[in-house]
Amino acid sequence: MTATQSPIGADAAIGARFTGDGTGPGPELEKRRRPGLAGIRTRNSLIHLALIIVGIAMVFPFVWMLLTSLKTLPQLLQDPLSFWPKPWTLDNYVDAWNAAPFARAYANSIYITVLAVVGTLVTASMAGYAFARIRFRGSRVLFIVFLATQMIPKQVTLIPFYLLMSRLGWVDSHLSLIIPAMMVNPFAVFLMRQFVLSLPKELEEAAIVDGAGRWRIFWSVILPNLGPGLGALSIIVALDVWNSFLFPLVLLNSPDLFTVPLLLSSFRGQFGSINYGLVMAASAVATIPMLVAFVIGQRRIISSMAASGLGGR
Repeated sequence: MTATQSPIGADAAIGARFTGDGTGPGPELEKRRRPGLAGIRTRNSLIHLALIIVGIAMVFPFVWMLLTSLKTLPQLLQDPLSFWPKPWTLDNYVDAWNAAPFARAYANSIYITVLAVVGTLVTASMAGYAFARIRFRGSRVLFIVFLATQMIPKQVTLIPFYLLMSRLGWVDSHLSLIIPAMMVNPFAVFLMRQFVLSLPKELEEAAIVDGAGRWRIFWSVILPNLGPGLGALSIIVALDVWNSFLFPLVLLNSPDLFTVPLLLSSFRGQFGSINYGLVMAASAVATIPMLVAFVIGQRRIISSMAASGLGGR
C-alpha cells in the first residue's frame, strides 16, 4: 500500500508547483518567487529615490537663479528670504540688458561657437578616420601620445599658448579662440575614431572595389554614417566653447570682442555692492541658451556615447 502511494504523493508534490493546466507556476513556486521580486522592487525604488534626490539637488541652483532674477531689490534684502517672488518682475532683465552690451557679446559668442563647431567636426572626423582605418608605422603610439595631451590641464599651457598667439599677432582677436578650437581637440578625435571603428569594414571594401580612393571613401561613405556622432559632438563642443572663460579672459582686451561669460564677469565687477537681482538676470541670460541646447540634445549625446562604445558596453 505504501509503495503504491509514493508515486501518487510524488505526483501531488510536483503538481503543487504548477497550475491546473501545467503551464504556469503553482502556489509553492509563487511563494518562493515573491521574496525575490519584492527585493528587486525595493532596490529599484531606492535607486529611483536616490536619483530623484540627486536630480533635485542639481536643478535647484538653476531654479533659485531664475526665481531670484524675478525678485525686486527689497525682496532680496528681506529677512527671512522668501523663495517665491512677490510680486514677479522682469525689470532685472531689462536693466541687465541695458547695463551691458549683451547683444554684441551674444553675436560674438554665437559666431565663435558656430565656426569652432564646424571646424572641429571637419578636422576631428578626418583625423578620427585616419587613426581608425589608415595603418602606418607608429600610428598607435602617435594616437596614444595625441590622446595623452587631454590629460594636461589647460592652465599649464596657458603661458606658452599666449606667447604663441602673441607671435602670430592674434592677441585681442577672435582668431586666438577659433583657430585652436578648430584644429586641436583630442576628445573629439577620439570620439570620431570610436564611431568609425563601429562601422562595418565591408562598406569601405565595396567602395574600394568600385575604384574609390581614400578621400572619396571618407566623403561619400564614412561621413554620411557619422551623423549621430557628429550631432552629439557638435553639442559637446558648442557647450565647451560657449562656456569658455579662462582663455577669452587672457586673450581678449577690447570690450567689443567680449564673449557672454567674459561680459558677465565684467558686469559683476561694475557694482561696488552687488545687486544680486541684476547678476542673476544676467547669469540667466548667459546660461539659458546652452541649457536649452543640452536638454534638447541630451538623448542624442547618451545614445551616441553608447553607440561609440564609451557607454560601458
